[in-house]
Amino acid sequence: MIRDDIKAATITSMKAGDLVRTGTLRLIASAIKNRDIELRTGTPPADDDVLVAEVLSKMAKQRRESIEMYVQGNRPELADAERAELGVIEGFMPAQMSAGEAQAKIREIVTEVGATSVKDMGKVMALVKERFAGQIDMGTAGAMVKVALAG
Repeated sequence: MIRDDIKAATITSMKAGDLVRTGTLRLIASAIKNRDIELRTGTPPADDDVLVAEVLSKMAKQRRESIEMYVQGNRPELADAERAELGVIEGFMPAQMSAGEAQAKIREIVTEVGATSVKDMGKVMALVKERFAGQIDMGTAGAMVKVALAG
């Protein structure tokens, strides 16, 4: 499980005295714990790795946006700090699907559901999220689903 890998990596980085990695791993653990608390009232996902992958994807997206803003604001030292955090976060994320793989999987789901128009997008996206969360960016997946349903 990804959660266990993060705990083990935190202990290792603490022993090694790697402050940046330890700090980032603690941020990850905190974000996961916050997500666990949010889900106490709802239904938790069947797979814990899916939950952790969603948290990691969100954190990675935040870091990428921050890097972009810091580069535009001529703050290279802050951009470098965000890049370091992003590297640690991406190290725990599941392998991302290529665009071709994602399109093929989305076409399979469209066929499986029998989706014929954009009205069926919700059904398709629900299955995409259930099966491939963390392996594909949901924003990109949404665009791919629209193209698959339009074509």
